[in-house]
Amino acid sequence: MNTSAVHHPGISRIKLFLALSRTPHGVLDIAAPLLAALLWLGHMPPAHTVITGIIAAFAGYTAVYALNDIVDYKSDKEKMLQGGGQQEGAYLDAAFVRHPLAQGMLSMPEAVAWAGGWGLVSLISAYRLNPVCAYILVAGCLLETAYCLLLRVSSFRTLISGVVKTLGGLAAVFAVDSSPDPAFLGLLFLWLFFWEIGGQNVPADWHDIEEDRVLAAKTIPVFYGSRGGSIIVLTTLAASVLFSGLFLWNAPLALPFPLFSAALAAGFFLLLLPALRLFKTRKRDHASALFNHASYYPVSLLAIAAIALLTA
Repeated sequence: MNTSAVHHPGISRIKLFLALSRTPHGVLDIAAPLLAALLWLGHMPPAHTVITGIIAAFAGYTAVYALNDIVDYKSDKEKMLQGGGQQEGAYLDAAFVRHPLAQGMLSMPEAVAWAGGWGLVSLISAYRLNPVCAYILVAGCLLETAYCLLLRVSSFRTLISGVVKTLGGLAAVFAVDSSPDPAFLGLLFLWLFFWEIGGQNVPADWHDIEEDRVLAAKTIPVFYGSRGGSIIVLTTLAASVLFSGLFLWNAPLALPFPLFSAALAAGFFLLLLPALRLFKTRKRDHASALFNHASYYPVSLLAIAAIALLTA
């Protein structure tokens, strides 16, 4: 394997590393852990907990997304040969460039050092918050590796992706309370699990559907087709919105009815409407649009929770 990175003018080195970790997307993902901690506590955590938690979450998402590209290096490289490396500014995960490691823009040693460094920062920060958080991080890395390795094995790997995306929120609750309510954790898990599958994982695989067909990948859109995939997307996102209502209604941080209604409206406009559009058209562009809209969903709920806290 050639470990020397190819120089690409017009793209700074830092942007290549940020692209490896899909940092614009990763920054949005931090909203879910912050929301979970805020809703469970019902008030702002201590400043040192907030700062350490943000560092742990940012470093963790940075490391795990980079790990995905490292483990998927060979399959991503095959996708590049199928034309999957084109710039697509409207797609959030291609904000800078797609799969810079597979395109030779970064070397494998650079990628491993980047992922390992951020992983170590996240592990130390998570352990300082609560050792359970560190264990959750390790579990997330192992599950993400398994998810990547199952690309050509089973479409049920999407369930692993759903679990991985819940771990940040679960860890955040343990960061502020070592003995949280299991029922609250269960609702949090179900909300994030179905949001990830319908709003993130399946639409992202839909975006790569042509390349994945050539690779004989076992993704939901490839294995079940556009009709089956659109039904799965719509069903899981409807479940996510339903569980979001139960989750928010039972959270210690009570949302006044107008804000509770606004949270449900966010689910309707950012998840269900784009999912219905995809169900009707089954177009790749609409799958990408759903992915983008769904990525902003936790941020919108965090903003609503912050308003509730400030006006309480």
